[in-house]
Amino acid sequence: MRLENRIAVVTGGGAGIGRAIARAFALEGAKVVVADIDGGAAAESVSSIHADGGASVPVTTDVANPSSVQSLVAATLQHYGAVHILMNNAAIQVNKRIEDTEVEEWNRQMATNIGGVFLCSKYFLPHLRATRGAIINMSSVNGTFVEPMCAGYCATKAAILGFTKAIAIDHGWEGIRANAICPGYIDAGLAEGYFLSQPDPAAARAQAGRLHALRRIGKPEEVARLAVFLASDEASFMTGAAVAVDGGFSSGLPPGN
Repeated sequence: MRLENRIAVVTGGGAGIGRAIARAFALEGAKVVVADIDGGAAAESVSSIHADGGASVPVTTDVANPSSVQSLVAATLQHYGAVHILMNNAAIQVNKRIEDTEVEEWNRQMATNIGGVFLCSKYFLPHLRATRGAIINMSSVNGTFVEPMCAGYCATKAAILGFTKAIAIDHGWEGIRANAICPGYIDAGLAEGYFLSQPDPAAARAQAGRLHALRRIGKPEEVARLAVFLASDEASFMTGAAVAVDGGFSSGLPPGN
């Protein structure tokens, strides 16, 4: 197993892509701390890991709150004594134009999506230094190009790409690797919430699929497989990279659109 005897923390691990990553880490032998602002959702992810024979604990965490993140660090060390992998996945999305976005909505996106990556990295770094660990940050194809009605989300995902490179440069000499994942539309989590908010969710899902060269949206497990690779020794010479798992979405619109 590629992650045997390692301790992984997954923020936003209560549902969607985060849950798929937490389960994939556990299946590869890692002990997983599932952090989510929704404690019940985190517990459900842990139950699914236990059902597969894995080891995991839930920790209710608001990644936008410094004291909450510090409590997550303390809980991780209390349960498992170390950390080898930090998966910064927690995020929110507001689908509005700039002038229609409330200041509170903007600030909350900044505090959660990029602030959470900063806080978790800041407080886990001393412990990742001890294990020469890996940080994986969830960005998006929207970190490199922008779709309508999600200015704040796109801004945070672009910032994550720069921040990932900063971690790689500042801490690579300590043996810490940092990489980012850039998914396209995935049938889970934030994208699922967007589809369900549309008048015809099935039509919205099909339309999104046509934006990808593979003519479909992705599955959370397909993102999870990349996360496992980046967390493992197979990616030992990768740091500062942004890896797309987007079915060709970022390559340009396929014929017929």
